[in-house]
Amino acid sequence: MALLTILGRGATVQGFQPIARTRPLVHKALYASSSSKSKSKSNSQATPLPSSPIQWSNRQKCFRPTIQDVERISWGKPAKQKGTGSRGVPHRLNESERLLFDQARRKGFLEVTGSGWRSQRSDAPLINSYRSLCDARGQACIVVHKGNTGSDDEVVVDLSPLRLPNLFGGVESDMVGFVDLPTSYSPKMEEEGDEDGGDDEIDIDATVVDADDDSWDSRPIYQLPTYCISWELQRSEAKGLGKKLAAEFDTIETKASKSKKPNHVKHGKNRRSGGYGIG
Repeated sequence: MALLTILGRGATVQGFQPIARTRPLVHKALYASSSSKSKSKSNSQATPLPSSPIQWSNRQKCFRPTIQDVERISWGKPAKQKGTGSRGVPHRLNESERLLFDQARRKGFLEVTGSGWRSQRSDAPLINSYRSLCDARGQACIVVHKGNTGSDDEVVVDLSPLRLPNLFGGVESDMVGFVDLPTSYSPKMEEEGDEDGGDDEIDIDATVVDADDDSWDSRPIYQLPTYCISWELQRSEAKGLGKKLAAEFDTIETKASKSKKPNHVKHGKNRRSGGYGIG
């Protein structure tokens, strides 16, 4: 399992690329031992739905961007709330990404070709914007990374927008049981691999975000590590799983309308004017 380092985005974390063909932008979260007892805040989480096979909650009283600000920075406009975006983390979408972003809101999960990487921006603005949207809505981030052949798609679920790391392990177990298919990656699988010494991990300094760290209350989502579980499936099965998980995590925006371009927004000609990669 290849490991990489994400730099220049506030917190520095280590990550992985489960499938070299699709290379989804998912990062390995670094947490303290799950055996340590954590002090949970009673007023910081929503009540889970008792009828759902996947018991999940989200942190309520914490830093979250507004949906309006997420939309603004996706057009290259400044956010009204400080910290919503960063010059070092591109969120501005081009025309084709805008279409996928709008579709994702209506379907409840994002579909991208490969990793969604855009060479002009040396990053994946679509992934960044959709993860920020999920953070604004307090929902899991579900992405289907489409491979070249249609038989190697990967469904990736990132639980970090829920901002309750103490509950991630339980949600992961519920989700794996609900899907009832072998995972291509999960944090628990990674922990077992580390214990066996099977990974060639690069020896670097990384900022560890503890489950009890105040970062989950105060830092923007692009400065927090992801917590991802993934499955490798054929195209039709991947989309079907995306729909099932979207229903369980209540990520579908039935009334989401097509994005409207704000007034006075022009395509940037250079980096200073908000540029590279808007078209």
